[in-house]
Amino acid sequence: MNIRQALDQNRKTFHPVVQMDPKQVMILDFTSQNQVLNQIDLGDTEAFTQHVFNAMEKQNATIGIGRFNEDRTIYARSSLFSGSEARTVHLGIDIFATVGVPVFSPWPGRVHSVPNNNTFGDYGPTIVLEHELEGNKFYTLYGHLGNEVLDNLSPGQQVDAGQQIATIGNYPDNGNWPPHLHFQLMNDMQGRTGDFPGVCSIKDREQFLNVCINPNLILNIDGLE
Repeated sequence: MNIRQALDQNRKTFHPVVQMDPKQVMILDFTSQNQVLNQIDLGDTEAFTQHVFNAMEKQNATIGIGRFNEDRTIYARSSLFSGSEARTVHLGIDIFATVGVPVFSPWPGRVHSVPNNNTFGDYGPTIVLEHELEGNKFYTLYGHLGNEVLDNLSPGQQVDAGQQIATIGNYPDNGNWPPHLHFQLMNDMQGRTGDFPGVCSIKDREQFLNVCINPNLILNIDGLE
């Protein structure tokens, strides 16, 4: 049994990464189909934050969800995603919520790394956890966290399913993004420590999707599949 099959068979057993009421969850759109994004200076984090949370408030939502494998326009806000091939495809799921909302480990594991990726547009305080399921290793990444995680966790530390590991951070410390958790799931760290690309180019999409598994196998958010 490979890791995707194992995750699928066990998907109802994972602890919530963020507690949420399904009736108060809104799926957000960060593609070119969202014309409102064209009217916002996305480099202005406060304006970007107001857009996201105003949209959630109109829908009486306390949680906003950014989709996996979504081809987005918003990454033009940072040179981190530019280059010969612009990176636009989102490789995780975003969970937008108020600053300080607790973040939990969905499965037992150990801390692989806990760096501060503090470039504008990057993850800010980050956790990577290493887990095992049905004989398969997998890794979960948590980006845009509160600074306290940098003091509270250390590599090699064991964590339990349901253990609070962090909180959702605020800008500018969280990489200068609207408050949210970037949650990503990988079957291989490919030798990386403390970081893994959360966005890839259209050209590299298939290559990255072989490594980056749909995080909804753990999150189980309605309306994403």
